Amino acid sequence: MDRKNVTPQDNNSYGREFHFFEGQTARILVEFLEVAINCIVFLKGFYPAGAFERRRYMNVVVQKARHPQLDNYIHSATSELLPFIQKGLIERVAVIFYDKDHIPVERFVFKLVISQPYSSTVEENDLQFALRAFLLKLTVSKPLTKSLPPGSSWEITAYFRALPDENNDTKVQMWVPTDTKQWLQPPCIIPIKSMSSEPLKVQLYIEHPSPTELKDQNR
Repeated sequence: MDRKNVTPQDNNSYGREFHFFEGQTARILVEFLEVAINCIVFLKGFYPAGAFERRRYMNVVVQKARHPQLDNYIHSATSELLPFIQKGLIERVAVIFYDKDHIPVERFVFKLVISQPYSSTVEENDLQFALRAFLLKLTVSKPLTKSLPPGSSWEITAYFRALPDENNDTKVQMWVPTDTKQWLQPPCIIPIKSMSSEPLKVQLYIEHPSPTELKDQNR
């Protein structure tokens, strides 16, 4: 999404998107990703602070997009991942920030592993405690991030372990490779938080271009 101004709306009600799903681990994870991505975009200052409103999720104060288009983009993108996560096809979900030439400046990466059976349940309190720690870490992670240059853009991207069957799932068409210049050198990685609580394992880290990569780009 391109940088843009949005008009804040007064709404302090508790949104349906931030209601905790009980049951399948995949559904809990998808909802958590939606909340976390909202927090990441707010953290980066990509939009005016008034474009977000404070909500409470898992007993943590978080930020949620007010603007309908921004809210719908994040909600739709994460919701569409559900069937692929349930099938164990998703390896990573990334929030990527680009410069004006569409070269990645920074990536927030969620690395995911859901052990079989995917329909198995977990203790709600244990899972809430583990995922809440990610949100708390995000709120203090701004010093680890880079400033965005003028003309920046961003998007949500999913990386698949195996290619889905395009003939049997029309939602696959949404997740196509973007026309993006990739880093040629291994990135610098900054760990943020990780958890391992069967059947769910999650790692969150930030990727930046290596110094060698930056030198090559500036030639």
